This record gives sequence, structure tokens and C-alpha cells, in this order.
Amino acid sequence: MSSTLKSLRALADPTRLRIVALLEREALSVNELQEITRMGQSRISTHLGLLQEAGLLQSRREGKRAFYKWHENADSTAREFIELAVRGAKEESHYAGDQLNLKRVVARREQQAHVYFNQVAGRFDRSYGPGRSWQAFGHLLLRILPPLVVADLGSGEGLLSELLARRCKKVIAVDNSEKMVKFGAAKAKKNGLKNLEFRHGDLQSPPVESASVDLVILSQALHHAEEPAQTIVAAHRILKPGGQVMILDLLRHNFEQARELYGDRWLGFAESDLYHWLETAGFKKIEISAVASEEQPPHFQTLLASAMK
Repeated sequence: MSSTLKSLRALADPTRLRIVALLEREALSVNELQEITRMGQSRISTHLGLLQEAGLLQSRREGKRAFYKWHENADSTAREFIELAVRGAKEESHYAGDQLNLKRVVARREQQAHVYFNQVAGRFDRSYGPGRSWQAFGHLLLRILPPLVVADLGSGEGLLSELLARRCKKVIAVDNSEKMVKFGAAKAKKNGLKNLEFRHGDLQSPPVESASVDLVILSQALHHAEEPAQTIVAAHRILKPGGQVMILDLLRHNFEQARELYGDRWLGFAESDLYHWLETAGFKKIEISAVASEEQPPHFQTLLASAMK
């Protein structure tokens, strides 16, 4: 049977005309079509199957539900038949009532979204949302970066280094723990990150050539350094002219247990200390601000400092 005859046969039924008219602008599920038309599930499913078989409808799955709509790739003849069918459906007694019910169903969908966002307003950034993770945000932000050469000082096992390596030209991860370096290097090799190199060394004299990198990152690492000021001088040494340093660290606090719990040498830093060390090391365009504050005790606050060589 030709596609033209299949289309004509599929549309030669008032119930199928009714369904096609409802799917003119909205993709609807079987349950929604049931609610709008007051017809049984099996009856609707049968008619949808015939319309799909004729190439007039397509469906997409979302979890356990399938949503139906006009076929995007229907040929011009089939689309003309559908449009004629909708014109005919508009003359049927059911049309006005179906359109009112359709508006109600669509409005309820929108209302459900509004209810959710109204409920979490004021705590949205602390509420779980599928797919809304800092790792995902990190990948998004990395797309902004040009392909740089980066030194990640105090990298640990390389969580941030791995993320950077997926975008940057080269990443040099430096840590003073041989075990961390060994683990990070093995993980990078396993993940095929040939542009990520782990090096063992301390933060005050990192094993990185002078004027060789575009960006130096110290992410929650400076408070582990024996000499924070000297570490910033070292960052200046390895940066190319016009390069940038970025420091994420804790604002000064009084949680003494951090020394035992996390191996911290310093209980965070005052903004003035960071500014002084950066300026003394020769950095320009220094910017420092608090960017995060934890709700749970001891209420750690995070500073972000950036500066140019």
C-alpha cells in the first residue's frame, strides 16, 4: 500500500482526526490524551499506533512515558493531509471542549514547575537538582578558557587537574605527597590524559621551569604550604609575562582541629595577608573576594584571589 493511501486510511476516522488535532502544537502522553478526550487507554493507544504506522506521528520516551506529536520528517503530502484533517476536526462537536481540556493539561504542567521553583526559592542553590553539579558547572566554565598551559600547585590526586586537562593544552600537577602523585599519574594514564603530567615537589620550589605557564592555580593548597609567601613568589617565577595566578583558600578562622583533621598548617588567611604577599611578589591587578560560606559549623569561608604577572 502506498504512503498516500496509508495516510488517507489513517485519517479516515473521526477519533484519529480528534487526536491529530490535539497534537498540532503540543506533544502529549497517552494519559494526557485520556484526560482530555475521556477515552480509554487501549482505544487511544490503538489509534496512536495506526497513526504512527502511517508515518504521521512520532514519539519520544521520557522515563516510562511516551509523548506523541506530528512527525517532524513527514513528507509534504502527508503534512498537507494532516493540515486538512485538522481543519476538518475543527468543525467537529468535540473540538472546542478538547481545546479547553488541552489548555488545562498544559497549564497544570507549567504550574507543577512553578510550584517546585516557588518552594525552593531562597534555597535553590542548596537543593538537589538532577544534573546540577559543580563538576558539570566546571565543564561549562572550562569552555570559556583558551587552550592554556596550567600549573596546579598542591594538586593532590588531581581532581581539578583532570578537569583542566580536558580543555587545556597542558597541565602540570605538583604535589609534595609521593603517594598522591603516583595515584594521580596512574589515573591520568588510565583516562588517556596525555597532556596531564604529575610532578613530585614542594610548593615553595615547584619543579616547573621559569616563565613556562600561562596560569597557576592554588586550590585549597596554600594553607598546607610551609611558607605561603614564598609559594606565591614561586608562582610568579613560573608564570609567563601576562600570566595569571588564581588562589582559592580559606578565610582566617579559629577551628584548631583543622590541623589534626585535615593536616592544615595555617588556619586560613586574612585578605590583607594575601594582598600583601601577591603585591610583594610582583603581581598586578590583584582582586580578592569571599566567594563561599559554609552553613554548618565551623562555617568555613572561601576566598578567591587573582592577580596578573
